[in-house]
Amino acid sequence: MTQAGIVLGSRGLPLSRRIPFARQVADTLRDLIVRGELAAGSRVVERVLCERLNVSRTPMREALKLLEADGLIEISQNRGARVMMLTSAEARHLFEVIAELEGLAADRAVQTAAPEALAGLEDLHAQMLRHYETREKDAYFDINSRIHDQVVKLSGNPVLIGSHATLMLRARRGRYVAIFDPARWAESVGEHEALMEAFRRRDPEQARGVWRQHLCRTGETVADGLALSAESARAAP
Repeated sequence: MTQAGIVLGSRGLPLSRRIPFARQVADTLRDLIVRGELAAGSRVVERVLCERLNVSRTPMREALKLLEADGLIEISQNRGARVMMLTSAEARHLFEVIAELEGLAADRAVQTAAPEALAGLEDLHAQMLRHYETREKDAYFDINSRIHDQVVKLSGNPVLIGSHATLMLRARRGRYVAIFDPARWAESVGEHEALMEAFRRRDPEQARGVWRQHLCRTGETVADGLALSAESARAAP
């Protein structure tokens, strides 16, 4: 249903008229890609998505161009739009850089974050643990992502913050997939707890090391999963 410039997203949530429709549609599509509802390598059928999101072709095409600039969509004049695939090698390279950036961010955040900012992180951490205990993957991932973004924000370094935001546009799908490995999920929760302990102790060296290792391990999990998928695809008749 559409009313007075408000459209419904894939989850039935109204999109704000204060933000350009194309950007909101792009955000919704990005979420579908992260959660695998638009699979890597799949063709993007504009008509189907327009019906699903209840938007016209114009904001949809503008949104796809935004996602193309982010490296999430490939648009071909002859073949239309497809969701970009991330290779195992690309994932390793991507998370190698993200690990260094987030490790540096944790180092700086531990040294400079105000007590109220640390209290906010503690609250997010507690929420994340509750979602882990109940195995609510989507809710867990949303809070987990907020923690990562908040640590980066608390670094106070605008260059780091901007670089991280750009890289994460391609990496979030991989991070989401990583939690489907139960062993890695449990390990990740332990690494988050170790980071919080470093914040409590105001230990920048521990924070940098723990967080860098956390992102490296996530990258390894993502890359190994992509390599296995590629191998299975090659072996398929």
